Amino acid sequence: MKHNIDQFKGQTRLPNIAIPKRYELHLKPDLIACTFSGTVQINLNIIENTKFLVLNSVELVIQHSLFTNSHGQYAPCDVVVDDDDEILVMVFDETLSVGEGVLRIEFSGVLNQHLTGLYKCTYVDEGVKKNMATTQFEAVDARRCFPCWDEPALKANFKITLTVPSGLIALSNMPVANEKLDGELKTVYFVESPIMSTYLVAFVVGLFDHIEYTTTAGIKVGAYCAVGKSDQAEFALDIAVKTLDIYTKYFSVPYPLPKLDLVAVPEFSNGAMENYGLIIYRENDLLYHELHSAAAKKRRITIFTAHEVAHQWFGNLVTMEWWTHLWLKEGFATWISYMATDILFPEWNIWTQFLQQASEGLHMDALEKSHPIEVQIHHARSVIEVFDAVIYDKGCTVIRMLQGYLGDVVFQKSLSTYIKRYEARNARTEDLWNVLSEVSSLPINTMMNTWTKQTGYPVIYVELKDHTLEIKQSQFLLSGLHADGKWIVPITLSIGSYEINKKFLLDTSDLRVDISDLVQSIGDDLSSIKTKDEVDVQENLWIKVNVDQSGFYRVNYEDKLALRLRKAIQNNCLLPTDKFGILDDGNALCQACEQPLSSVLMLIDVYRNEFDYIVVSKLIKVCKNVLNVSIDAIPDSINELKQYFINILLYSAEQLGWDSISGEDHTISLLRGEVFQALAIFDHDKTQKEAIRRFQISLDDSNTTQLSANTRRAAYISVIRNTTTESRTGLESLLSLYRSTDILQERERILRCIASSADPNVVLDVLNLLLSGEVE
Repeated sequence: MKHNIDQFKGQTRLPNIAIPKRYELHLKPDLIACTFSGTVQINLNIIENTKFLVLNSVELVIQHSLFTNSHGQYAPCDVVVDDDDEILVMVFDETLSVGEGVLRIEFSGVLNQHLTGLYKCTYVDEGVKKNMATTQFEAVDARRCFPCWDEPALKANFKITLTVPSGLIALSNMPVANEKLDGELKTVYFVESPIMSTYLVAFVVGLFDHIEYTTTAGIKVGAYCAVGKSDQAEFALDIAVKTLDIYTKYFSVPYPLPKLDLVAVPEFSNGAMENYGLIIYRENDLLYHELHSAAAKKRRITIFTAHEVAHQWFGNLVTMEWWTHLWLKEGFATWISYMATDILFPEWNIWTQFLQQASEGLHMDALEKSHPIEVQIHHARSVIEVFDAVIYDKGCTVIRMLQGYLGDVVFQKSLSTYIKRYEARNARTEDLWNVLSEVSSLPINTMMNTWTKQTGYPVIYVELKDHTLEIKQSQFLLSGLHADGKWIVPITLSIGSYEINKKFLLDTSDLRVDISDLVQSIGDDLSSIKTKDEVDVQENLWIKVNVDQSGFYRVNYEDKLALRLRKAIQNNCLLPTDKFGILDDGNALCQACEQPLSSVLMLIDVYRNEFDYIVVSKLIKVCKNVLNVSIDAIPDSINELKQYFINILLYSAEQLGWDSISGEDHTISLLRGEVFQALAIFDHDKTQKEAIRRFQISLDDSNTTQLSANTRRAAYISVIRNTTTESRTGLESLLSLYRSTDILQERERILRCIASSADPNVVLDVLNLLLSGEVE
């Protein structure tokens, strides 16, 4: 028998013996003892005669089990739990025949403290700390809560029942069908769900305030949060309502459930989780405080909410067949969350800020230990390792590149067709490529396989010889090493003007491109211009490859083209996105030792009069990166570099000032926070003194306008930068503020700043504080 059971160990997936169709799950959490018990009845379709049933289970105690079909009842003669493979093997004396049956299991478990499965977290009710229960099943932790076939392709219907303390609220994926009160307990029966994957099942038991809106389609959308904070949930709730309508129109497929709830819990491993009909958030990623939340938090909540709502289609309605195709839901939800945000807040220019995501993807995918977007998952739990910038940031940028190549109309039609075709089913990456190829009449799979099935991306080398561009591609690695790799790259370029442009596919290692017709079309015929002017025109004829930074690749220009681009930046000839891209590429090429540090410093210098948020934000990040490297490489030059970067940023600081102006642009608020924070980090004396002055005012008056939510982090960093072992007043003031405030956003902000001291003894004290248990 042991030999027979061994056949199920060490396998990537469960054996294809039985397919679950419906779960009837009843759970009874004990919030005082921090345990739970339950029963699950699983309707199965046995597809081959067997003496085994194999499903997933981990850290559960199996107390009783029974299989019933039309031939009778069968109790297993042995139940084997394998913790390494997280499987539960039930062995039967008699053969279970092909056909339908019901497996009933009684089990129990512990409400763990690891933020996975069904776990406990704490909240404060009238000064008393109490327990609540919530779930996080993605990717493979439904099996921690109840025995199940815990794979995304094995979708089923779920009928969930919870028995909980009568004074608490119980939530699940579907609306409440009925409640029965029994003394201090109540049993809550939920409406049966449509089919879904196990990782999307969810429930929460706790004490909440609740607000609710209704969409134009009649969908009830609710928000649940800590008592007394319901006003802080209104912003996210409004975003959820509006994005439901946006996605319904975009996909031409209605939201499939009767309700959607957003729930804020105090302890959560991610920012949020898209459970079908019940999105669970970390509390500080749902709540928005008008006075204490910075502009960056408003942007984050908008994008997070748009992302999780998008999953109700991309991920929940249409689910990846296996974790290898994780990017299908995460890359698309990330991309479309920016589309929705742009519709809701066009004044934010959010597509320019999308480049920050792209940059993170470019950075990680240039590491030698990166992985393909479609990464092979051989053990289900290992998928946790690839929820990273390649899946999210490279994934969404590649999607945006493809959208730009195909055009908005074809792309939207393709996605709508894809959702309709695979509705309530599972899909693979190639299924999406097939739909896109079908709608566009182009071989999309051939091109996109080069982006999703191989690691990395190219750097495009560009040289100009007369009126011919010589273009080469090779894999870009931050280590400076060279690796094989070839991509089918949608190249875009502009010459001297965005009206003079060219698009083509680079599908070879190198290519010569004749641009004489583009050069000829610039202004009047150059032959009619005086010789000196003609030379000037030629020398200033900038060429920008990867226009608007729409492609997932870097560009390395020969020196004369790089010089022309620096002049174009100085003369404000380029879009903010292209200014961002040139700086981002220059910094990366320097890190890879393809360009010297001096070239990056010269490039930085031409950005000193920039005032666009996305450009200055990237400028700050590059300055910080240079400092981080220089601390070890050229420590004697650190103060000189800091002063150089301060001088670069002073123009923006003077334009911004410390005080907000009523009705000012959202990106101005973002920029103010980042510029003064950078100056504080670079130890600009004037900034730190003004920041500390305003901080002292805020200690006496918490409602003062002297220190807005956007500039508080700069102030807190300034306070800590001036804290030493001998003078600890600043740290003590911040810790006092942390301990006295119940404003979540403020507590988070303080924690992010208190280790900013240059004194190692102060940093050590802060680290000990973080490990003391005071910070939860």
